[in-house]
Amino acid sequence: MSGKWLSLSEVAELLGVHPSTVRNWADQGRLPVHRTQGGHRRFLRNELDLWDKSQRATKPDEANRVVQRALGYTRVQISEGRLEAEEWYTRLDDEARKAYRNRGRSLMQGLMRYMSSDEASAEAEAHALGYDHASLSRRYGLPVEEAVKAFLFFRNVLLESMVDVYESAAIHSPYVWSDMFRKTNAFADQILLTLLETYRVFENNQGVRDGEGK
Repeated sequence: MSGKWLSLSEVAELLGVHPSTVRNWADQGRLPVHRTQGGHRRFLRNELDLWDKSQRATKPDEANRVVQRALGYTRVQISEGRLEAEEWYTRLDDEARKAYRNRGRSLMQGLMRYMSSDEASAEAEAHALGYDHASLSRRYGLPVEEAVKAFLFFRNVLLESMVDVYESAAIHSPYVWSDMFRKTNAFADQILLTLLETYRVFENNQGVRDGEGK
């Protein structure tokens, strides 16, 4: 049901408004709409559900439920061409490239868990991802500066994906948008801080081992 296409009249019945109202909302960008090759307006049921919930969200907890719904629709798209433009990526072998693409996609799953967890569990989730990114970067020989660049690349892709799904669903609620940005940024900040701290620990341990070997 969530992926069902609806006609203008079906949407009007679903929302309890006149078809001309749906037409005007769609043409004004207030309602998520798609056009067929013949120019007919068509609507996705899952986008309409998300839009409807966002219009009624007036509290942070309601906004969080809308964020969770949006996250379920979002798929992080990471093109090889876009990655090839990153200097750190071009120096990796095929195995390392695959590992980084997988880690980039894991950010979405981590964000979903972060959004639905309590504060302690959410912090632990972000901390684990930060350690994972640091360990991966160290394994493939990236210095801390490039490890940070790699994480920021995937962080930006994640945020762009979130913005795209919100815009495509014509979400206007300021509570929903602000809650999404606040939590996404908090999630990314915690990962980055853990990444940097993990690198510092690795380097300190390496320095101790080097000193013992003299």
